[in-house]
Amino acid sequence: MGLGCVLMQRGKVIAYASRQLKDHEKNYPTHDLELAAVVFALKLWRHYLYGTKCTLFTDHKSLKYIFNQKELNMRQRRWLELLKDYDCDLLYHPGKANVVADALSRRSHGDGVKMSLARIDVVSSLLESVKASQEEALKEENLKDEVMVKQRELLTEDGRGLKLFQGRIWVPKLGGNRELLLEEVHKSKYSIHPGSTKMYRDLKIVYWWPVMKLDVASYVEKCVTCLQVKAEHQRPYGSLQPLSIPEWKWDNITMDFVTKLPKTLRGHDTIWVIVDRLTKSAHFLAMRETLPMEKLAKLYIDEVISRHGVPQSIVSDRDSRFTSNFWASLQKELGTRLNLSTAYHPQTDGQSERTIQTLEDMLRSCVIDFGGSWDSHLPLVEFAYNNSYHSSIEMAPFEALYGRKCRTPVCWLEAGEKQFAGPEVVQETADKVKEIRERLKAVQDRQKSYADNKRRPIEFQVGDRAMLKVSPWKGIIRFGKRGKLSPRFLGPFIILEKIGLQAYRLDLPPEMDGIHPTFHVCYLRKCLAKEESVIPLSEIRVDNGNRCVEEPEWILESKVKKLRHKDMVMVKVQWKHHRGANITWESEDDMKKRYPHLFV
Repeated sequence: MGLGCVLMQRGKVIAYASRQLKDHEKNYPTHDLELAAVVFALKLWRHYLYGTKCTLFTDHKSLKYIFNQKELNMRQRRWLELLKDYDCDLLYHPGKANVVADALSRRSHGDGVKMSLARIDVVSSLLESVKASQEEALKEENLKDEVMVKQRELLTEDGRGLKLFQGRIWVPKLGGNRELLLEEVHKSKYSIHPGSTKMYRDLKIVYWWPVMKLDVASYVEKCVTCLQVKAEHQRPYGSLQPLSIPEWKWDNITMDFVTKLPKTLRGHDTIWVIVDRLTKSAHFLAMRETLPMEKLAKLYIDEVISRHGVPQSIVSDRDSRFTSNFWASLQKELGTRLNLSTAYHPQTDGQSERTIQTLEDMLRSCVIDFGGSWDSHLPLVEFAYNNSYHSSIEMAPFEALYGRKCRTPVCWLEAGEKQFAGPEVVQETADKVKEIRERLKAVQDRQKSYADNKRRPIEFQVGDRAMLKVSPWKGIIRFGKRGKLSPRFLGPFIILEKIGLQAYRLDLPPEMDGIHPTFHVCYLRKCLAKEESVIPLSEIRVDNGNRCVEEPEWILESKVKKLRHKDMVMVKVQWKHHRGANITWESEDDMKKRYPHLFV
């Protein structure tokens, strides 16, 4: 004896479940056994039924009065507490009509229905094709192309007439069966793009041909789908290429912005960080993020040019303010060369990024210890940074810039002729700059040796095809997974030109006009496939952060989902993505927060 139940939805069977009775359950009365089957179903499919309106059918008529029964034993009381957690109705279903559940426990007897057993043999047409190609390949004129001159003597034949090599089916080159077999093992729904090792291990159990492992690896390497979706588990491409060491103070500078800071009483929410690449001295300028370019240029002249002169070059990222025509024309008139980083490669401006990290840590400490707004602490933060020891130059930036550290309450030096006068000051300054450059060179060489141990070299030629790495993360709440199923790589794209030692310019299609075409080699993956992308670029939008995003097209309808303690409004969203299910139910609050224009 046992318990059995069936889960159905819209008249379709979803799942079956059954189990044998335990020893103590065999002593239960029939009424309790029928109720035990109901409890068994609710516990088993709790994740489907909890919080959802459902109906329970039983062929035991007295069970429908269980909620109104006056006298209950302890077991029934315990089970009724469980039933009250569900929004369900318990209805009577006659035994003759309960054929789905009875199929688990009953079988028909007598001669009313006669059953006959049938045998169906499924034979693959591939084996017949392989057999025919084997006969053709064993002819003398084809043996050399098949590389089977010596191995022919080791072939055996099985009962099906197939030629075997060491117990495995030999697949000749003739007839195209190798390509058909590789495609079936790699691209079918029963395999779903395995790697070369897994694919070879599966194939070698049944099939064999010369250099099969190499052919499998070559096939997987040329699969466009694998190139687009599979993550890399090897060292990134490209060796470290440090920037050249400056000749003099404030000749070469780097700059970047720290944005989205808490807005202060003065309206400041951004810090402009400007760093000298030789002495490591820095200026931290508080400003508004919406400051016009004219005022930004005036701030640059007042704080940098008036104190240190016109620099020879500026290293920065591709912020819209640095790529604007106004900024480019201003620097051209001043005679300053702009060195912009390649697309989405913040390592180019590593000096500014590292300085910003230190600046943020110092500001957090000031706000925690001293309180107040962050811009009131910024001048002293700049002083503390410039007067502190820097490991790469082995002295403080103030000492590298002015020849000595600034006085502080801890280190208070008396001013006098010894500190300021003397003809040896000029020579000491020149010697100190030479010493700083030697230290920077040693640090750069050491850092390059460390970094290159975790990288691998690669070089593309003009005309090669490459995949472009994107980040499938931002911009979507679809299915609650933020677009994680978007491709990791796009392409392939043709390489038009090599820029420097580690960057390449790609031939991007019109759909990606907003993306800068020059990329560092770490964002590229070599593509040997001859076929085009399996994902049309018209279905994918890449934002200016090099991230794949999907966008909703419109709201189709809405409904109220009743939960246990509250009601949630859900909206049916039509997405602009054309592959897979492009209609989903999303929370109305989340959609209003991210896409308010849909509700206007």
